[in-house]
Amino acid sequence: MAAEIHSRPQTARPVLLNKIEGHSDAINAAVLIPKEDGVITVSEDRTIRVWLKRDSGQYWPSIYHTVSSPCSCMSYHHDSRRIFIGQDNGAVVEFLISEDFNKMSHVKTYPAHQNRVSDMVFSLESEWVVSTGHDKSVSWMCTQSGSMLGRHYFTAWASCLQYDHETQHAFVGDYSGQITLLKLEKQTYSTVTTLKGHEGSIGALWWDPVQRLLFSGASDHSVIMWDIGGRKGRTLLLQGHHDSCQKCEQPFFWNIKQMWDTKTMGLRQHHCRKCGKAVCGKCSSKRSTFPIMGFEFPVRVCDACFDTIKEDDRTPLASFHEGKHNIAHMDMDPSRGLMVTCGSDRIVKIWDMTQVVGCSLATGFSPR
Repeated sequence: MAAEIHSRPQTARPVLLNKIEGHSDAINAAVLIPKEDGVITVSEDRTIRVWLKRDSGQYWPSIYHTVSSPCSCMSYHHDSRRIFIGQDNGAVVEFLISEDFNKMSHVKTYPAHQNRVSDMVFSLESEWVVSTGHDKSVSWMCTQSGSMLGRHYFTAWASCLQYDHETQHAFVGDYSGQITLLKLEKQTYSTVTTLKGHEGSIGALWWDPVQRLLFSGASDHSVIMWDIGGRKGRTLLLQGHHDSCQKCEQPFFWNIKQMWDTKTMGLRQHHCRKCGKAVCGKCSSKRSTFPIMGFEFPVRVCDACFDTIKEDDRTPLASFHEGKHNIAHMDMDPSRGLMVTCGSDRIVKIWDMTQVVGCSLATGFSPR
């Protein structure tokens, strides 16, 4: 079932502590149980498993529960021991886990979506379960009555979700590359704004309620930090279209009037990742890393900005470590310095992160 790899050596990289095997299909989510040597996993094999570490150092399932449809995601609230499971058939199922983590009782089934549930959050403060699905919607349901409170539809699959419990705002990423900010109320809602900056589908969101910062990762291989509280953010510079290159003033291909007047062919629009200006390919022929803005790999910059980037500016701020399996989901317990990863290879790995201090974490994965 599992194997203890080795004790914790002093090293400045993640150390693999344990490897858990046993699922017969892809594992879509895994969470560390706070204050316990345990992990909860959900899988395409339709099982929910609670793994506890035994005296032998191995993890064995203390709960093995099968549901009617593949499990796509989960939300676990440790203080109340309530767990919500999203399924491929669109339902969200609530269970209550016993204090000794040896039993799990069914509480309710919520008809949340018409298609696969992609992400969800349980809010104890409002007694809501908020979820997104491949039916292109976000829904919020009352966990006391089990009734639907509201639903909002998008033009693309809703892929991921974050929720601010204090203000009841939801951030929803979708497959078109947009992030929609909604203010949720009982029986109603309002759309606050739409964040546009990615050039690929949104794969993951993370909300920092203290700093009021939203982090988004997408299939365009970029992570963007959005300054929600200050209404600022460099990515806002990338939202609009311009009629012509802001360097050489040659028209872009949608500027029919200037193309006709100047008898020139329209050019494709790009953006400089340093200054944010709309530029043509000729004026942005160079590539550079720029770690201070999050670009650890070479990205397009305009020729003028390239000349201003010094060698010290290219010093990497991130370190990369081989996980040696396809990571689709991760969870971290900062208080214990532990991280758990899982993926399509049906393996769960537990890592010691205590030597990797002051770091933020990101994983590369394919959208679910």
